[in-house]
Amino acid sequence: MHQQLHPYFLLFSTLIFVLIKIPGLFCQDDERFRMCSEPILCGDIEIKYPFWGGGRPEYCGHPSFEIKCESNIPNIAIESTAYKVIAIDTPTRILTLARDDLLSNICLDNPENASLDFNIFSYISTDQNITLHYGCTLVSGQQLLNDPKVFNCNSNIFGIYTMIGVLFDFSRVRCESEIIARINQTSAVALASATATVEVLRTAISSGFSVNWTANIETLCGQCDKSGGRCGSNPDSAAFACHCATGTHAFNCTDAQNQDGDSGKKNQTPLAIGLSVGGAVFAGIGIGWLIFFCKQKRKRTAAQTSPVQTEKKDLPILSSSNGLTTSSPNSSTTFTRSIPSYPSSTSEADYGRGSSYFGAHVFSFAELEEATDNFDQSKELGDGGFGVVYYGKLRDGRVVAVKRLYENNFKRVEQFMNEVEILTKLRHQHLVTLYGCTSKRSRDLLLVYEYISNGTVADHLHGNRAKSGLLSWPVRMNIAIETADALAYLHSSVIIHRDVKTNNILLDNDFHVKVADFGLSRLFPNNVTHVSTAPQGTPGYVDPEYYQCYQLTEKSDVYSFGVVLIELISSLEAVDTNRHRQDINLANMAVNKIQTHSVHELVDPSLGFTTNSSVRRMTTLVAELAFRCLQQERDMRPSMQEVLETLRGIQSGESNAHKAEVLDIVVDDVGLLKGSGSPSSPHSSG
Repeated sequence: MHQQLHPYFLLFSTLIFVLIKIPGLFCQDDERFRMCSEPILCGDIEIKYPFWGGGRPEYCGHPSFEIKCESNIPNIAIESTAYKVIAIDTPTRILTLARDDLLSNICLDNPENASLDFNIFSYISTDQNITLHYGCTLVSGQQLLNDPKVFNCNSNIFGIYTMIGVLFDFSRVRCESEIIARINQTSAVALASATATVEVLRTAISSGFSVNWTANIETLCGQCDKSGGRCGSNPDSAAFACHCATGTHAFNCTDAQNQDGDSGKKNQTPLAIGLSVGGAVFAGIGIGWLIFFCKQKRKRTAAQTSPVQTEKKDLPILSSSNGLTTSSPNSSTTFTRSIPSYPSSTSEADYGRGSSYFGAHVFSFAELEEATDNFDQSKELGDGGFGVVYYGKLRDGRVVAVKRLYENNFKRVEQFMNEVEILTKLRHQHLVTLYGCTSKRSRDLLLVYEYISNGTVADHLHGNRAKSGLLSWPVRMNIAIETADALAYLHSSVIIHRDVKTNNILLDNDFHVKVADFGLSRLFPNNVTHVSTAPQGTPGYVDPEYYQCYQLTEKSDVYSFGVVLIELISSLEAVDTNRHRQDINLANMAVNKIQTHSVHELVDPSLGFTTNSSVRRMTTLVAELAFRCLQQERDMRPSMQEVLETLRGIQSGESNAHKAEVLDIVVDDVGLLKGSGSPSSPHSSG
């Protein structure tokens, strides 16, 4: 009996071997291919690659794009902040979000700023920031009238919102904390209205804002789709994976079929032999075994269809630091004369014991040491040529930036007193406020400023915040106008800044300007044409006539501001040794581009120069203005007041901003301006 069954046993074994080798030919497709084939709905939001969750396994998406579907409401966590998903537009890769915590209550108990992973996401430039100030109370003796920017949190404490174009007089109140929230352009317009209410604020937050996700995530997905595969990832390595009907492959299913072609043909031969020799009986046995095998596989698949949960680590929230940035290490620190208002020995003694100096409050070293946690390295905001700036919190609750000068010698004392004297004389909304300083006889020379939390213009143009995409053209235009306004005010106060650069232009949460760092500034007598002094400033920004002739004038600031205008247009650094030798200096590069009618090569492509006629008009006019500011001879440059008026005219759309008319501009033929005042840049003839 055993010998009679032996041939059949061999045949059955052969059949089983063949079926195990090629079960995909007779069973259902690969599990991952099936699971990733169709999107899943959470409410009315369609979850498909690069997203996963809500019953869609992790291997069907990118690891950073998990959507949790609770009560049919989709949520996503980005850098440990939870958001409600309002919309997903896959063709444009735009994700519309609203902060979960603000949706439930705009009065947060422990407000924290959110952040994005800029390697994956970027903000949409048309959206805007608003700042929510919390724990606000009235300063003694002040009254708060009905103001739409104020929202009540309880009977004694309230909140305030501010944004571009919506300012608030904070001299009447004191607030404990603040966060930045993001809203869309439509909501921003509604909030800027004088009749806006707290309900408009709630609607603005619930309407959400948008982010782009990077195209790099989908680079391989198109190839996978074309080959008949399903885009996903390998859960073990988080790398992209193309899930094919026959099994997962790294890139696409076409390559997989080519690789498996020969082995597939070989597998078919023993199957044909087995079926022909075995006959109908053994075919029936094989089919029965096959049905049993497939049923078992379905059971295993069903047990594994719940979404894969991965443990998420809490990620640190990026702080909005870099508040106050000091001068560049390249800045010179030599002075040629004493400040005429140095106190006498008697007043110095009073200064050391008194409560103010030049009107600035005098802090003790111990008080500022306490405010900065003993100048903790983790609280450093910036490190420049003159000293290190620290984040601090005073005993009265004020958040401050404390600049600690590197050395306590005569030269540093001179700069220290110079800045104290100048800033205590000035009051302007776009100049940084000096709260006070230590005695010049203190162990260290310390200056205490208001804390400006959103970094510098340089940070956002070409520094560590450049990827955020927050500096749209309207924001850059506002920055130019507010900086010019501050400099025009300085010049009207007979003060030359002497170190105008994007590193010294601070931005608050609503992207309003605060010009800082007056260590090199000079009082400029009314009855002289210039002051003879050794050139000071930062390479790339220094007026060439001042550098050659040692003659400092207001027009030296105008030249430096011209460089700032070009930075705002181009997003390039003032000096970059990686550029062609003729373009290392941005001012030279800009003048050459303008003279050869190549402004389009200078403008940052992200600003929409080629697609938006309004941006094209304004950037061209600003380039023309910068060209005038960058003239080698100072008498050919406009005054800062003229610069300010011109910028305001450009922003308002006045065609006669400075008697200039923009030519019809196309990418291949960029002309500048006709009829501009002297000096003018070249323009097309005819």
